Amino acid sequence: MTMLDATLNATHAPDLRSWVASANAEGTDFPIQNLPFGCFTAASAASHDTTGIPRMGIAIGDQVLDLRLMQFALLSNASPAWALTADTAQPDTLRDWLAPLAAGDLNAFMTLGPAARRGLRAWLSAALAQGSPLQATLQPCLRAQADCTMQLPCRIGDYTDFYSGIHHATTVGKLFRPDNPLLPNYKWVPIGYHGRASSIVVSGTPVKRPVGQLKPPTAEVPTVGPCQRLDYELELGAFIGTGNALGTSVPLAQAEDQLFGLVLLNDWSARDVQAWEYQPLGPFLAKNFASTISPWVVTMEALAPFRTAFERPVVDGGDPGTLPYLDGPANRSAGAFDLTLEVELQTSAMRAAGLAPHRLSRGRWSEAAWWTLAQLVTHHTMGGCNLQPGDLLGTGTLSGPQPAQAGSLLELSGGGKAPITLPSGEQRTFLQDGDTLTLKAWGEKPGTRRIGLGTCSGTVLPAG
Repeated sequence: MTMLDATLNATHAPDLRSWVASANAEGTDFPIQNLPFGCFTAASAASHDTTGIPRMGIAIGDQVLDLRLMQFALLSNASPAWALTADTAQPDTLRDWLAPLAAGDLNAFMTLGPAARRGLRAWLSAALAQGSPLQATLQPCLRAQADCTMQLPCRIGDYTDFYSGIHHATTVGKLFRPDNPLLPNYKWVPIGYHGRASSIVVSGTPVKRPVGQLKPPTAEVPTVGPCQRLDYELELGAFIGTGNALGTSVPLAQAEDQLFGLVLLNDWSARDVQAWEYQPLGPFLAKNFASTISPWVVTMEALAPFRTAFERPVVDGGDPGTLPYLDGPANRSAGAFDLTLEVELQTSAMRAAGLAPHRLSRGRWSEAAWWTLAQLVTHHTMGGCNLQPGDLLGTGTLSGPQPAQAGSLLELSGGGKAPITLPSGEQRTFLQDGDTLTLKAWGEKPGTRRIGLGTCSGTVLPAG
C-alpha cells in the first residue's frame, strides 16, 4: 500500500455531495471534499455572536460554517445525531476538538495533532453531506463568504522561506551570476532564510511600495528612495501542526505529520534593493515589507488525491543524489503534489476599462520543486531547531521549466529587459502603483473533485 492509498477515504469520494448547494457547483474551490480552515470577522451579529470578534470557520462552497455558532448549536441539541455514524467522533471527543476552534484559536487546535484534524474532517464531511441529520441544526450556522472579512488564519510565530524552485534559482542565478548561476550547495542543501513574520498579511491587504537603499551598477554611491523594481514571487506556504521540542529533530518518515495545511504565498520582493543588499547575508529589507497569504488553510488530507511520486526536474548538471537523512521510500513514492499554479495581473487602467485580469503564467508545482515539504521540515529541524504550531514555511518561487511558467516578473521580463504587453496596451517589466497581483492554485484530475486554495491578492500602493 502506498502513502496515497493509505490517505484516501470516504471524505475524498468524487460523488460525495453536500446539502450546501454551492459546494456542488463545478469549478468551486471549496467542495465538501476540501473543508479548509479560516479566521474571519462577521459583518453583522447573530445569536450568541459578537460583531468584530475573530472566529474560526470552514469554507463550504460560497459559505462559511461558523464553528463558534456550530458549537453552541450542538450543545443546545441533545440529539444522538452528534455521533452521526459509528466511524465518526463521539460527542465528548468532538467537544474537545471544537473547543479551541470555537474560541477562535487555530494554533491550539493544531497542537492536538493529525488524529484530531483527520477526525474532525470525517465528522464535518458526514455532517455537511446530503442527507445529514444535522442539516437543520447547522443551516443557521452558515454565513456568506461575501459577508465575512478574512483575517490571518492563525498566529504565525516564525516564518522561514526556502528556495526549492530550481528553475527559478537557475534563471535568477544567470541574471546575477552568468558564469555561476547555481551555487554548488543548491542540489544538496534545502536553502532557506528566516523571514519576518510580523509583516505577513492576509489576501486583500494593500501593499505599500517599500523605500530602501538603491545603487544602480553605474552609480558610485547608493541613494535612498522608493523601490523601482517591485516584484512578486509565486509560492506555497505550509503551516506546521504540532511542532517538535528544542534540541530534537524530525526524521523524514515523521515529517508529514508535522504538516497541517497549505496556503498560497506571495513573497513581494524589491529587486533593486535586493541586488544591493543581498551579499553577504541574503535577503533583508527587500523582503521584509510584506508577504501575502491566502486566507483558507487547505489541509494535507484534502490534498491527498493529488499526491504524486517525487521526481526531481531534469536540469543541467543532473541530480547528484540525496543524503540519507533526506531520502526515503514514502517521500519518493508520494512526497510531491500535482497542483496547477497561476498568476494574474490587473492594472488600475484595466479595472477602469472593465478588462479582466491578465494571466501572466501557469505552471505545476510537481515540475518546479527540487525538494518536498517533508524534506524542508526534516532539514529545518536537523540541528535541533524547534518548530511550533502555526510556523510558516515558504517553498520559494515555483517556476516551471518553460518561460510561460515563470513565477516572478524578474524572470518573465528577463530582468527588466523584455517588457510584457497587457491587453490594455500597457507594458510591465515590474509592478506599478495600482497593480493588483493575484495567485491561484488547484488540484484537478479525472476521478476526483477539484480542490482549490482560493486566491491570494494584493494591490500596490504608492510609497510614503
